[in-house]
Amino acid sequence: MALTREEVEHIAHLALLNLTADEAARYREQLEAVLEYAARLQAVDTSSIHPTTSVLAPLSVTRADEPRASLAPEEVLRQAPDRARGMFRVPPVFD
Repeated sequence: MALTREEVEHIAHLALLNLTADEAARYREQLEAVLEYAARLQAVDTSSIHPTTSVLAPLSVTRADEPRASLAPEEVLRQAPDRARGMFRVPPVFD
C-alpha cells in the first residue's frame, strides 16, 4: 500500500512526532512495508479457526483461595518510610 508524504505527516502529527524530511521518507517506506505485510495477513483464510484457539495448553495461573497467616501489622509498618498512629503516612493528594 503506497502512502503519500502528506499521509505520513498526518500520522506523525497524530503521534506528536516532528519528523525531518529524511525521517518522513524513511518512515514512509517502513509504514508501507508494515501495511503490505498486514494486507498479506488479511488474505489468509482463518474461517475454520476458532477465535480463542491457541497452540499452548490451557493453564490456570490462579491459586486456590485459602486462608493463611499474614504479616503482623508492626512488621509491615516497620518497613514504611513514614507512619503515624499505626498506619502508613503518605503525602496529601488534595489541598
